[in-house]
Amino acid sequence: MTFPMADFAMQVSELPLLGAAKAGSTGRSLWRRWNRLSRLQRNIITIVLGITIFCVVFLIFNDHSSNTLQSSTSESSAGQRLEAAPAEAPAAAGPRQGGVEVRRVIGRPAAPGQHHGGANIEHRLEETLDGAGNKVQRVNKLVHLHHVDKIGEDLGDDDPSGVRNPPDPDRDPEPEQDPGPDPDSGPAQPEPLIPPRAKRAPVQFPGPTNVRQRAVVSAFQHAWTAYTNYAWGHDHLKPISQTAHDWFGLGLTLIDSLDTMYIMDLKKEFAEARDWVADHLSLDVSDYVNVFETTIRVLGGLLSAHHLSQDDVFLKKAVDLGDRLLPAFNTPSGIPYSDVNLHTLKARGPAWNPDSSTAEVATLQLEFNQLSHVSGDRRYSDRAMAVSNHISGLPKKEGLVPIYISTKDGQFRQYSVVTMGARGDSYYEYLIKQYAQLGLPLAHLRNDFNASVQGIQHLLVKKSKPGDLTFLAELMSGGKNIKPKMDHLACFLPGTLALSVRLGLPPSYMKLAEELMYTCYLTYSRQATGLAPEITYFNMNPDSTTDFYVKPLDAHSLLRPETVESLWYLYHLTGNRTYQDWGWNIFQAFEKYARVPTGGYTSIGDVRNPDNLNPRDSMESFFLGETLKYLYLLFSDDQSTLNLNDYVFNTEAHPLPVLRRPPAPPPRAPLAAAPPVAGGAGHDYI
Repeated sequence: MTFPMADFAMQVSELPLLGAAKAGSTGRSLWRRWNRLSRLQRNIITIVLGITIFCVVFLIFNDHSSNTLQSSTSESSAGQRLEAAPAEAPAAAGPRQGGVEVRRVIGRPAAPGQHHGGANIEHRLEETLDGAGNKVQRVNKLVHLHHVDKIGEDLGDDDPSGVRNPPDPDRDPEPEQDPGPDPDSGPAQPEPLIPPRAKRAPVQFPGPTNVRQRAVVSAFQHAWTAYTNYAWGHDHLKPISQTAHDWFGLGLTLIDSLDTMYIMDLKKEFAEARDWVADHLSLDVSDYVNVFETTIRVLGGLLSAHHLSQDDVFLKKAVDLGDRLLPAFNTPSGIPYSDVNLHTLKARGPAWNPDSSTAEVATLQLEFNQLSHVSGDRRYSDRAMAVSNHISGLPKKEGLVPIYISTKDGQFRQYSVVTMGARGDSYYEYLIKQYAQLGLPLAHLRNDFNASVQGIQHLLVKKSKPGDLTFLAELMSGGKNIKPKMDHLACFLPGTLALSVRLGLPPSYMKLAEELMYTCYLTYSRQATGLAPEITYFNMNPDSTTDFYVKPLDAHSLLRPETVESLWYLYHLTGNRTYQDWGWNIFQAFEKYARVPTGGYTSIGDVRNPDNLNPRDSMESFFLGETLKYLYLLFSDDQSTLNLNDYVFNTEAHPLPVLRRPPAPPPRAPLAAAPPVAGGAGHDYI
């Protein structure tokens, strides 16, 4: 039905007469006026009147309920006698108001993003009547919200006008003490993962104290002098051609060497490098750099130098670098891209593979946790630990992981290799080291490492023939096939296993560590140069006459640190000097075959032939940052300064402080001694 709006307005305007009819009006006239309206008009009027009546009733009821609630609060509190008051949160005694004792409990500070930091709770002791008419004392509890402008900063009770009320000396004559959490305010807030920064003094080192340590320092100075002369501020030295080579343009050798010089007490060299970092290190590099390598070498080197020296020059650069690395985490899954442009802050995967390496994305956490610790900015740790926790929740093959993971969906590429070598190694290393750095909150990562060792023992540990040497094979094609190939990189595992035993994992892991350590050493001592190749293949055929062999393309040596790293861990934890002797043999081989007379040390192309070394004219930054550092620590008479109670070493040998100690394991028998070297001519330069 349609009708003109003007006619509707006119007829509705007459409706007040219904409510304002004169006394002489009859009900019949009112009824006639009502019937003159259309059905739609009557429906609309009925709805409006119904809504009006509902609102009036609701307001009256709500006001009554509010008064009743206040009354019931006092009545319900009357069920608690004064003797029961200690069950409340501890309260500091307050002043008496009108004969009523007031006790106040200050609520906890607000969590980030909250507008109120808790409640001020007043416990009022008042007299009232019980159901029998007897006078009793009751405790009434009143709650006053207080506004928080900054976390932990109480600005006083809220004023309706929005103006802060200053403290009233008559009401609050003494500063209030926080007596702890209130039982009525919910569970206690968990301790933050990253502890706040504590004031520290610079660490002091005595310098070399014996012949072997002095020999290592001399080797470092031989390499460093060549670097300063021919490659100062560049990434790498080419010692034979006496030129420089840049990979990222970040001074990798210089920054990788900072803490080595500090530990060796090379004050002059350290000061010169420090000034270069302050005046010349530019992180605004308009090129893509590898996130993993930049983190472990540059960020790790800066953070370690800062911790040891307490020089904030290194911290400022570390924060700048951390901010430039964060865009790598902006992926659909949170698994970081492999590369980031430090100038444009854009990130991408490598051109040859859309996925990231599992080891690379899982080997950022120690550094980002330390950066959050010293900067107070939790973003770094949050992003890195999200990756660890995500990977922890993924399905695995007996704790073992493929070497590639997708940045899109965060899932493993199941067809890829499982190995303790390249692209897999440091994932396992950082599982136990994150626990070493932050303790019980990361116990699930220790459990992941424990599960992975079980998988290693079941699936990867094999024996060679004829000597029954223990080695680590690789799983190919998603675990369907075994490849008896072991990278030099895999020789990190003996040291990491020994560390895990110290952190409470089964003592039987030390036996595996010792067996693998022996095999890793033999890959050096059984070569004609006394140096290990990049990759070693093992024989498993019962008719074999040699335990392992080297293919021509794998015969080079980059002077890697993993074997001497594990030697240091085993010596540090057992005190067995056999490991020192093995390390000295390796160092002597470096001196004999890798030292360049005009300065520096070079990688060599073939460890099998002393007469045709095929030097590569390249000195990697990790030779100074890791290999020589671990040799220096291995030969130290005092193993207490950089001990594993207080330090955790990142995968580039940069010592970082333990931020929260894991619980000490139960006492055990002394760790076993190393086996004697057997088989092969070997090399003895002692």
